[in-house]
Amino acid sequence: MSKKHTGSCLCGQVTFEVNGSFDAFFLCHCTYCQKDTGSAHGANLFSGRAKLIWLSGQDKVTNFTLPGTRHSKAFCAACGSAMPSEQMGGQLVVVPAGSLDTPVPNVPDAHIMMGSKANWDDALEQVSRMDGMPG
Repeated sequence: MSKKHTGSCLCGQVTFEVNGSFDAFFLCHCTYCQKDTGSAHGANLFSGRAKLIWLSGQDKVTNFTLPGTRHSKAFCAACGSAMPSEQMGGQLVVVPAGSLDTPVPNVPDAHIMMGSKANWDDALEQVSRMDGMPG
């Protein structure tokens, strides 16, 4: 039986489902993913078998491929949220983990591209943790 995952963008105009399981979950620290996310890494799930189905707002999804690279990103044109995409001619579904509304079924397989990680991305487990906003 196929596993169904659902997700959406921040503004709610784009909704989707992914039918199938994920093959890999990588935290990518390349400079492109840093620019894409404004953070230390991208967090993407990959599947060569799952099917991406747009439930609403597919016309709001914009795709960008960095010229001269295989690096691409799909996002909601209204709110900028990262969205899933089909890559490699539809052979690969790439889903930003944070775009899922259902629990992420996988744990990350690896941190990749550590050679280009942000200079402040060290020993983050030692940074203070708070359950809410600083007071």
